[in-house]
Amino acid sequence: MNTIENEQKVYDKLDELGIKYSVIEHEPVYTAADLELIKDRAHGIHCKNLFLRNAKGDKYYLVTAKDDADIDIKELKDKIGSTRLSFASSERLMKVLGLTPGSVNPFSLLNDTEKEVTFYIDKNVLTGDDLNFHPNTNSKTVTISLDGIKKYLNGIGVIINPIDL
Repeated sequence: MNTIENEQKVYDKLDELGIKYSVIEHEPVYTAADLELIKDRAHGIHCKNLFLRNAKGDKYYLVTAKDDADIDIKELKDKIGSTRLSFASSERLMKVLGLTPGSVNPFSLLNDTEKEVTFYIDKNVLTGDDLNFHPNTNSKTVTISLDGIKKYLNGIGVIINPIDL
């Protein structure tokens, strides 16, 4: 699936579920630090998203936190009851979520047709503020309410696991 189709799937699902959102276009951003370039145009909380795997490589995790959160993946493994964690390779990201690095986010879980990914979100993101995520492409940002992302994830069968990071 190409980037445009992958992006359109997100908008189609949001529209199908009746969720309000707004979209801005921008230069591609690859890291949480790059988000500084768009913060003046997208209000609310900006997030970073880590796509991780366990030591065996048979379990995957998506962890969402505020863009400035300091996440210790050694401590995280104990909090989620996993073996040693590492970043999943770009090949695994493509295989499981159909994405290239820099685009992973909670919207991406729509592509997890085998339900291989467990989703964790830092409790500091669950404040009621609007949230910002890429719609499976890192050259656009969607602003959505907390209730909106919860409805989206519920609509695609994803369990939200709040966590203290």
